[in-house]
Amino acid sequence: METNNGIKRRALGKGLEELFYNEPMDYNKIEEKIITETPKEEIKKVPLDELRSNPYQPRQNFDETALKELAASIKEHGVFQPIIIKKSIKGYEIIAGERRVKASKLAGLKDIPAIIRDFSDSEMMEIALLENLQRENLNSIEEATAYKKLLENLGLTQEKLAERLGKSRSHITNMLGLLTLPENVQNLIGSKKISMGHARVLSKLEDLHQIAELSDRIITEGLSVRQLEEVTSSNKDYERKNKITRHTKETNKEYQYLEESLKEKLGTKVRVKKNKLEITFTNTNDLNRLLEIMKLDK
Repeated sequence: METNNGIKRRALGKGLEELFYNEPMDYNKIEEKIITETPKEEIKKVPLDELRSNPYQPRQNFDETALKELAASIKEHGVFQPIIIKKSIKGYEIIAGERRVKASKLAGLKDIPAIIRDFSDSEMMEIALLENLQRENLNSIEEATAYKKLLENLGLTQEKLAERLGKSRSHITNMLGLLTLPENVQNLIGSKKISMGHARVLSKLEDLHQIAELSDRIITEGLSVRQLEEVTSSNKDYERKNKITRHTKETNKEYQYLEESLKEKLGTKVRVKKNKLEITFTNTNDLNRLLEIMKLDK
């Protein structure tokens, strides 16, 4: 990786660059490597009022109850894990650890332990997305917006982005489809008044007025996802967007539909081969997410 003047950047540290550009990326391993390989004397106390949010932070809303609980823990035990920051023109930008910063302010602290690293803008963007995706789930609209920013700013294809994040291509496509919905419907999805299942069905419709009408029915009549699918598929008045024809591999035709259905439901790569079902996950948090979806987490 080089800067504009051709000098190779060493900001990530020895070995971290290879880890950062592995596929799929694992935020926990990246943060762990930074912390474990940073000498204690390089961990600095930085005033909280000199910190500002990562400009690529996808999360717009933070759980106030969870922040208060974290603040109470910090007030009693202190901040165990340093945040990671980048020197800015004025003060510092938070690369990782914004919840710890907010909770520390609530706890009345004046400063916080921090590691300073010189990440590029594209690395800051991916770190911000990864921290939220793999540590705390974003709401659907925040997640979709983050994917859109990554595609636009990093020049990635949807397939390449899926590989980088350990997601299925169909999951990325479905999430981006939410951003074609009217803003008021996106707000209902973001506030979880309309489920992701409902949203996927709505995002496949062409007429914005029909989408708004069906959104109202979901809330007022309590339409289930299956009922919504029946309404939109049985009534010819509901025009669906043109489906993209993709050239698929000839292999696994027998299980292709099952693979695609599971990919869409689980949001990760799924493969059926030789009487085996392979489901890909990136780390323990991602595995727990999958177990929760499959109702195997208890």
